[in-house]
Amino acid sequence: MTAYAACLKTPFAVLGLRTDGSALTAIDFLPPGTPQLPPRHPLAREAWRQLQAYLADTSFVFDLPLRPAGTDFQRRVWRAMQRIPPGRARSYGDLAEELHSSPRAVGQACGANPLPLVIPCHRVVAKSGLGGFAHAKDGAPLDYKRWLLAHEGYRPGAP
Repeated sequence: MTAYAACLKTPFAVLGLRTDGSALTAIDFLPPGTPQLPPRHPLAREAWRQLQAYLADTSFVFDLPLRPAGTDFQRRVWRAMQRIPPGRARSYGDLAEELHSSPRAVGQACGANPLPLVIPCHRVVAKSGLGGFAHAKDGAPLDYKRWLLAHEGYRPGAP
């Protein structure tokens, strides 16, 4: 727990917030029952506040300093995901076409996203359904994705 600047209980999971002091570096999904940990410094407090604002209103726009570790390609995918509005989704194939890549590479970049919710990888779905989440094809990660999409009002089959 000491690695986290805060742990926030949400309706769907406990989120562990990591920072490097000047930027948010990761949001981890923690095991059920993980105790809430109040923010340890101002950046963690602001990230906590903004995550709560998103949970209260999905149109909330995050404005946090971010420093996600990743390759240039992953960062391109993550920037494309940030352009998907709440309640909408794009397919791995659509993003791959935009980025001149393959759906599998886009899926791998989505799974490697260290800042879920703030970089909304849950808004990327398979053409034939939900797809994966956090490198998982079933279990709790897919439950998180379903919850987030439903929270934002996404309807399968909608653009």
